[in-house]
Amino acid sequence: MAERRPPAAPRPPWRTPAKTEPSRPPLTQDLIVRTALRIVDQEGLDALSMRRVAQELKTGSASLYVYVANKDELLELLIDHVFGEVPVPEADPTRWEEQIKELAFALRKALTDHADIARIGLAYAPSGPNGLWVAEGFLAILRAAGLPDQACGWAVDRLTLYVTADALEVSNHIVRGRTTPSEVNAYWQRMGDYYASLPEEHFPHTRALVGSLLTGSDETRFEFGLNLLLHGLKNVEKF
Repeated sequence: MAERRPPAAPRPPWRTPAKTEPSRPPLTQDLIVRTALRIVDQEGLDALSMRRVAQELKTGSASLYVYVANKDELLELLIDHVFGEVPVPEADPTRWEEQIKELAFALRKALTDHADIARIGLAYAPSGPNGLWVAEGFLAILRAAGLPDQACGWAVDRLTLYVTADALEVSNHIVRGRTTPSEVNAYWQRMGDYYASLPEEHFPHTRALVGSLLTGSDETRFEFGLNLLLHGLKNVEKF
């Protein structure tokens, strides 16, 4: 004989409803990295820790170590994830200078889009698939231009160092609370006023060039630096 079961009945109005926990996505390395990136985007790199990521994921820190060995590995995974946002072109020797600029600007954008994550880029050589692919893109363009191998090897190091350092300078305004153009302009105006007030007998050139030192947008100054590097590469045989 089939077992009889009680029919469903409405909950009495005085009884506390049962709480249901929302289902959580399964823990994966990718989820850990994306969560870490969200923390950096919102609070800056100093706020990132394994414990902080675990709190965001509503789990214990120990569970993260199944997927990420330690914070150092998390940082390497994090910067490689950001490198994955950089489009890498097929090398074209007829426009190699333009391609170097395009790739450099794309890398700079990926870094500046994520608070002060450029700090990681200065601490680790690329070892993940995305970082290696960006470096490979630079190398392919430089070799397609016919530059000597040694020049290509050193150039990719100097180019990426320049891009990362510039991105870090831009991000420093953000992490220090200067988040709008007017706030950044106010900072540089204050610095310009200070430079202009320096004793002329000791700092005549700084005083004379205050306007030249501080003029130009971040992008204009960044491109100027790229042009200097590219000019040197075009004349590498003269070094």
